[in-house]
Amino acid sequence: MGGNHQQLPAILGGTPVVTMDQEEANRWPLLTREDEQAVLEILRDGRLSIHPVIRELEEDYARFTGMDYALAHNNGTAALLAAFFALDLEPGDEILVPSATFWASVLPMLWVGAVPVFCESEPDRLGLDPADMEKKITDRTRAIVVVHLWGLPSRMTEIYKVAQKYNLKIIEDASHTHGAIWRDRPCGTLGDIGVFSLQGDKLAPAGEGGIFLCRDYDYYERAVLLGDITRIIELETPARRFAATSFGIKTRIAPMSAALARIQLKKLPEHNRRRNQNLIYLSEKLEPLGFHTFMAPSHIERVYFEYIIRFNPERIPLSLPVLLQALQAEGCQVSMPRYPLVHQQPFFTEGHFKSILRLPEDVPAPQYDSDTLHATMQGNQNLIKLPSFPNAEQELLDQYVAAFTRVIRHGDEIMNSSAVLEAGSESTPSAGEDKGG
Repeated sequence: MGGNHQQLPAILGGTPVVTMDQEEANRWPLLTREDEQAVLEILRDGRLSIHPVIRELEEDYARFTGMDYALAHNNGTAALLAAFFALDLEPGDEILVPSATFWASVLPMLWVGAVPVFCESEPDRLGLDPADMEKKITDRTRAIVVVHLWGLPSRMTEIYKVAQKYNLKIIEDASHTHGAIWRDRPCGTLGDIGVFSLQGDKLAPAGEGGIFLCRDYDYYERAVLLGDITRIIELETPARRFAATSFGIKTRIAPMSAALARIQLKKLPEHNRRRNQNLIYLSEKLEPLGFHTFMAPSHIERVYFEYIIRFNPERIPLSLPVLLQALQAEGCQVSMPRYPLVHQQPFFTEGHFKSILRLPEDVPAPQYDSDTLHATMQGNQNLIKLPSFPNAEQELLDQYVAAFTRVIRHGDEIMNSSAVLEAGSESTPSAGEDKGG
């Protein structure tokens, strides 16, 4: 009897498989005395607003990516606003965007009068679908926002073809892909402008922060004019005349955040190596069980901001809510991903975006319908979020594999059991959770 009890899934009365403590395995960010010392040096120095460490961080990111210009911001959302402002868009200009992303990839453009045009995401990499992008292009389309969701670079070859054909600029939101490589080029350099978020959950965190990157001096100059009045005096163009006012906002990063960001960027390769080692190992074990784990093709070195997999209902005899319930009973920390589709949010469907967006009289306000982008909706339905295991030992990973294996093996029994209460078991992403930008 005892042996059978151990064989049964925990949801049917068995003993949970995952017994190891997971707090340390999933602790992030990983902070050491070196991080503490960097922040303490700023405190002891006393220059808490303007400090050379900000320029040092920008130089670090310029070297890290190979870009000509880097400008540090107080968060990734501000860096994205700077990117939209840098393009010198006209009110009513349209920008192609994904809906499967954090809101900050989209909403800042409204403040410069640009109109988001939501496009489908393709199922294999979860980035923009180039074919659907092309269908959405009009004579007002000016740019594309590319988001490498969860750390896997998008289909850039096809996206480039569309951009070149229609003379569109690319803003690359690389907030999930610090250290990822596409065809020997680092993410953050694949567009006309690249943006990183340094928010506390990111792969190179600073608590809060953002990096704006470009090769074109004009883009850099406009970003400076928008948000860093201390740099305007350094400009050697007529734009220097705005040194007393800037263009109205201040988005400079705080020195303590910049100091922390420098240390975390230095540690990024080792942190990515450890996380990738764990998640590639786990992916190779979960693929045969009926899960798509978004392994990268040979020309890509992906990273893992978060670990997302998709289950195949044709191979796994469980509904997603019951699967999550059964895995949680085994001790697995699993849930649904936390990004609700942006185009379905009341801000758009109820027209609240009009309180920000100002359009010329001859440009009609867009209408956003939640019942669109069916491919994206379908692709999002069967996704599962696991821990990213930045600090885990293999024994914990093996316990997760054993838990998944046990639940799948007993799938029919679980679905047919009266012990399973599907109602209320489905986890939903929190629209208010600030994890991006």
